Amino acid sequence: MIDRTVTARWSALAAAAAGPDRPRRPWCIDGVVVGSVAEHDLPALAPFDDVVQVAPDHVALKAPATRRDEALARVNTALREAGLIRAWRDEIYPITSLDGGQVLGTLERAAARFWGTLTFGAHANGFVAGADGRPASLWIARRSRHKATDPGLLDNLVGGGVPHGQTPSEALVREGWEEAGLSPSQMTRARVGRRLVLSRTLPEGYQLEWLSSFDLPLAPHERPVNQDGEVEDFQCVSVAQAAEWAAQGEMTVDAALVTLDFLLRHRLLAPEDHAALEPRMATLSVLD
Repeated sequence: MIDRTVTARWSALAAAAAGPDRPRRPWCIDGVVVGSVAEHDLPALAPFDDVVQVAPDHVALKAPATRRDEALARVNTALREAGLIRAWRDEIYPITSLDGGQVLGTLERAAARFWGTLTFGAHANGFVAGADGRPASLWIARRSRHKATDPGLLDNLVGGGVPHGQTPSEALVREGWEEAGLSPSQMTRARVGRRLVLSRTLPEGYQLEWLSSFDLPLAPHERPVNQDGEVEDFQCVSVAQAAEWAAQGEMTVDAALVTLDFLLRHRLLAPEDHAALEPRMATLSVLD
């Protein structure tokens, strides 16, 4: 029998699978569902009926493939000016089918939440092993208080979005230097963990994301140094302390899940906690 007290304590599990908190209409390109738009935001698309069709049961991008990205960029610029797209990043994300396969276009990263498209992330737990070879401590980052999302919350050592044209592993190498000053050769030690799916409403829209977790072993003398100003500081803490922060909501939801994935795969929790949490985590796992 699952101990619901344990699972309830890990609020990130419920948050990750909360789903939309208001009605959304499927968004299609070439007849393929690639996302969704909140019903209350549909009137904002009316001025763009030359490229966006709002039908009773779906929204469709009508622009031909050769003009698709250009047309969508025009719409998104106007939505940004109207305050419906926040935290513009000047980063390009792919628009894929909801199974992560077919790429049907690209869009600005910040617009992905408005359109509810599938996005991809990559996070690494940086750990230091003890004398027995098992993980003894984890490096935890504190996000800059100036970041547009989750300012000041705790995070994994390395984490970020996967832009168009990169794999999760490639994005992790890039983020490793930007966020922690770790070289590509150091980042090649990272080993793949689980791939998790998050589906939840955020202030900026709807997050539907596949989040790849990685394990990154570090020697005691290797210390992260932020390069891009997005991390306020780093702490190397015991596995138990990191687990407590993740369970208590001190971390971002993404980071808490990646931390929990690490704890479960390395069997670093009490047996009864593992028995309660593993089935819930399995429901968030993306199967290849």
